[in-house]
Amino acid sequence: MPVYLLDDELRFPHPDHADKDGLLAVGGDLSPDRLILAYANGIFPWFNDDSPIMWWSPDPRMILIPGNFKKSKSLLQTIRGKKLEVQFDGNFSEVIRHCASTSRKHEDGTWIVPEMIDAYTTLHKMGFAHSVGTYREGHLVGGLYGVSIGKAFFGESMFYLERDASKVALAALVDRLVEWEFHLIDAQQQTGHLRSLGARPVQRAVFLDLLKEAVKFPTITGKW
Repeated sequence: MPVYLLDDELRFPHPDHADKDGLLAVGGDLSPDRLILAYANGIFPWFNDDSPIMWWSPDPRMILIPGNFKKSKSLLQTIRGKKLEVQFDGNFSEVIRHCASTSRKHEDGTWIVPEMIDAYTTLHKMGFAHSVGTYREGHLVGGLYGVSIGKAFFGESMFYLERDASKVALAALVDRLVEWEFHLIDAQQQTGHLRSLGARPVQRAVFLDLLKEAVKFPTITGKW
């Protein structure tokens, strides 16, 4: 399966042309228009600072239907304890930089390179990218960020500095998306952690069908 080389034209090959690992294309840029076009078509960027921009559409695709989110007993206890304050779009820059700098098991370095931080910060200023942060006594201890188009939320990254801090952020996001009748959260890659929270893998064709319906709705832009 060939990997497509993008040029200045705003277009992508159909996701079905991705290789077995999900790699669809390389090149192009991270302009807001290209990013929005990519997400609306089930494609996202993921690359290191020593590689070109790479665009992916894996099969299967991990998704979380908001109403299927599972809250463990410990998470419910943390939420009910009300020791963590949740803020939507309180400080997007701080959240994404923590996502980039917080070390993770089985990962060396980060794919959230400065170019990515700049691109998603621009999307945030345009009202398409959002953050959810959890704070203890005014200090950021966990959170997540992602992109919203129509009734779909595309989760990009999470971090935590204390137990359940990122899960509290996700739970708050899910509650809001249920209220707004969002169709899905795109979790991109399969992990046991996401599975434990209620996410499940679906075939790319199923994901694209769900996404096609979700992006027909107006996007809720601006500060959440």
